[in-house]
Amino acid sequence: MTDLINFINNILWGSVLIYLLIGAGLYFTIRTRFIQLRHFTHMFSVLKNSNKSDSSGISSFQALCTTLAARVGTGNLTGVAIALTAGGPGAIFWMWVVAFIGMATSFIESTLAQLYKTKDDQGNYRGGPAYYMEKGLGMRWMGVLFSLFLILAFGLVFNAVQANSIAQASAAAFNFNPLYVGIGLVLLSGTVIFGGIRSIARVAEWVVPVMAAAYLLLAFWVLAMNIEQLPAILLLIVKSAFGLQEAAAGAVGYGISQAMTQGVQRGLFSNEAGMGSAPNAAASASPYPPHPASQGYVQMLGVFVDTLVICSATAAIILASGVMDNPTGEISGIELTQRALSSAVGSWGSSFVALAIFFFAFTSIIANYAYAENNLIFLEHNHPARLVIFRCVALGMVMFGALAELPLVWKMADTAMALMAITNLTAILLLSRVAFKLARDYNRQRALGKLPTFDASQYPELKSQLEPGVWDNPRKPD
Repeated sequence: MTDLINFINNILWGSVLIYLLIGAGLYFTIRTRFIQLRHFTHMFSVLKNSNKSDSSGISSFQALCTTLAARVGTGNLTGVAIALTAGGPGAIFWMWVVAFIGMATSFIESTLAQLYKTKDDQGNYRGGPAYYMEKGLGMRWMGVLFSLFLILAFGLVFNAVQANSIAQASAAAFNFNPLYVGIGLVLLSGTVIFGGIRSIARVAEWVVPVMAAAYLLLAFWVLAMNIEQLPAILLLIVKSAFGLQEAAAGAVGYGISQAMTQGVQRGLFSNEAGMGSAPNAAASASPYPPHPASQGYVQMLGVFVDTLVICSATAAIILASGVMDNPTGEISGIELTQRALSSAVGSWGSSFVALAIFFFAFTSIIANYAYAENNLIFLEHNHPARLVIFRCVALGMVMFGALAELPLVWKMADTAMALMAITNLTAILLLSRVAFKLARDYNRQRALGKLPTFDASQYPELKSQLEPGVWDNPRKPD
């Protein structure tokens, strides 16, 4: 089984996705004239009134926290460690590259998700890649295909990945039995996901900022204690990214290939830019300013926080600790991060990482489920009984992940992620001209000193594609 999954991943990542992901990101970056640099401060400005919402949608801040709940998970602690052990320090450089160009990709996909959102039977906003594939491209079959990939990835496989990291961290720090960890996680996750998207958004809104702030405070304190090592660490990352460390051993090509592949894989798993996951939450928001592009800026900030801040902090802690220079046995994944932090702050560092990974991964599980349910509704399988069955299956995968071996679970995640990303990147490339128009309209209004407000009547070519009543009379959220 593992050999088959490895074969599929080698084709998808080695021959298709790595070029599509970077190529699309560069195209969006150039066409938006480096929006992630020119409008960097505006991302934070949009957050000032991001707690506004209405009866149909969650607030932009809740949408951001929901996407951060999914993004800020095992990719930030376990994924960084795996990237370092499998691809070397150079993998971190390629994670940065993926994050930088991924900010532009995230802007495009989230803007499109807002534009083509709909309302469900309860009057709540729904949307995402499946919806803009159906409405914007007129290809429902493509939306169905994407939905199936997402349900497999986020509803099932990724939740197993998150549970796996919680179980591994708990075993290393407290010697907890993975079986009992899995049972507790199923009960806690079930309590939240049976409450629906608003329940998930409320939990994410409170938990994500606290857990991220606590982890970053400790990480920055550790880095401050090792400030003299930072220049050498940065130099090591850059040199390794281009194979300069391996030149003497005659393995330059292998070093670059491994660093790039691992950096792109783990970077995409962490920040999800281009994968098509975050747009599901972005579409559920009542944006402020009332314009699709405003949610693009909010989600662009999510990519920055996830990879360029949190992942970088984790990588610096591991590299500064020296645990990779003198490993004790075969260690990888979350245990490597735990040992690195313990070497800096003492034995309680392992317990802190276990606690951090619990909150990071738990919020990822509930956010991942919200994405999957959104696409289940797109497939018109939202009968209450079917939702209950699906929720039980998703929780079953949480239990499976707590008991499964790490390599197989991560390989399954890589396959599911690649299939989603290829489908979504194809769609947003085809629809990119629409997103570029919206970006220009938004910033034209900003330049005139106006509050950017989307006027659908200015886009007659889109009228037949938009959901009636959603953008007819845009107003400020309460």
